[in-house]
Amino acid sequence: MKKILQYLFEHKTLSLEQAKEVLVNIGKGLYNEHEVTAFMTVYLMRSITIEELQGFRDALLELSVPVDLEGYEAIDIVGTGGDGKNTFNISTLACFIVAGAGQKVTKHGNYGASSISGASNVMEQLGYTFKHDNDKLKREIDETNICFLHAPLFHPALKTVGPIRKNLAIRTFFNMLGPMANPANPAFQLVGVYNLEMARIYNYLLQQTGKAFTIIHSLDGYDEISLTNDTKVITREGERIMTPEQLGKRMVSPQDISGGNTVEEAAKIFTTIIQGEGSWAQNAVVLANAAMALDCTGNFNNYEEAYLAAVESLESGKAFQSLEKLIKLQS
Repeated sequence: MKKILQYLFEHKTLSLEQAKEVLVNIGKGLYNEHEVTAFMTVYLMRSITIEELQGFRDALLELSVPVDLEGYEAIDIVGTGGDGKNTFNISTLACFIVAGAGQKVTKHGNYGASSISGASNVMEQLGYTFKHDNDKLKREIDETNICFLHAPLFHPALKTVGPIRKNLAIRTFFNMLGPMANPANPAFQLVGVYNLEMARIYNYLLQQTGKAFTIIHSLDGYDEISLTNDTKVITREGERIMTPEQLGKRMVSPQDISGGNTVEEAAKIFTTIIQGEGSWAQNAVVLANAAMALDCTGNFNNYEEAYLAAVESLESGKAFQSLEKLIKLQS
């Protein structure tokens, strides 16, 4: 590692193969925590290259615990995190609204590293048991349209760096890797990113997969549709800017979408919204993200149609039923 760090401190970048080798070695526990922290710090001081990110992703996937959820035509809705905004769990809520609308979801998530409550924090608090048992995951997706894949269970490298990420408590390149390393290999992907450079990198990488994808970035820095400003939307077909009014019928203020100060508070907000008792602003933001995900699947004629399906899922209680059924299957 000393050699690699020296190389990086000279402002050089790693090739795809070098990046892959380093992350494989991190996953195997070949470096101590100080070496890994120094390595991660390099990428806090400069941008990551596409080759480096590809190498890191390839290593994560090579090391990953396999799961066979092919044939479900599922979607993942995930933000990179690290935007520092401390919103409630918008992506995870959107997943349940999408599941309630009849679309299969394989949600990939982790504990919050730079936020109070990541997807895994809130799912655990709600009573979900993390697992990599293929049959149980299939049963969940068959009966509730959704299953949850806790990243450290499937990615040994993430387990190794988890405590370091938590101690740093700031965004690292691992935030960028999560959305690209879903072990279920979903057919569709809605990815929220925290800046436009990240959007450009993701666009390049996702174009190569041949799959349908949508990348979203709120122009005031959120890694999801926040309705606090215009949103950049990137798909295979091109790019466009959409206003809060187009996406969610209204604009909201940052305090409207705050995520609370503890995991317990975050879970309470989550439960309130999924039961249909959220504020106008909370509902609008969740519905906009769910609608964009449904639109990404190509099963709707346009965004408006997808939005109506999202509204129906939340207001009819189908989204909440998906969550209730999923938690019941844990016992």
